[in-house]
Amino acid sequence: MLAIHTKFISATNRKGSRIKATSDNGHSAIVSCDDSLHGHLVHFEAVKALVIKHKLNWDINNMCYGGSSDGKGYTFVFCESKV
Repeated sequence: MLAIHTKFISATNRKGSRIKATSDNGHSAIVSCDDSLHGHLVHFEAVKALVIKHKLNWDINNMCYGGSSDGKGYTFVFCESKV
């Protein structure tokens, strides 16, 4: 199962807060934080950017997600795989 992991990147003197999305197969994308969104929704924007940037033919409309143990990110997965 392919997973996409996101993490929060704190602001610096030169750049604002960002979210980085990285897939298990090595694709990545970084987006600026959208202050109008909260929680998993701002992280999902990075997932969308990853799919667009790499021109991936993935249907991400029904992804499942869970929070990371450090509280700074999420993991998004395709829900076709069931236990």
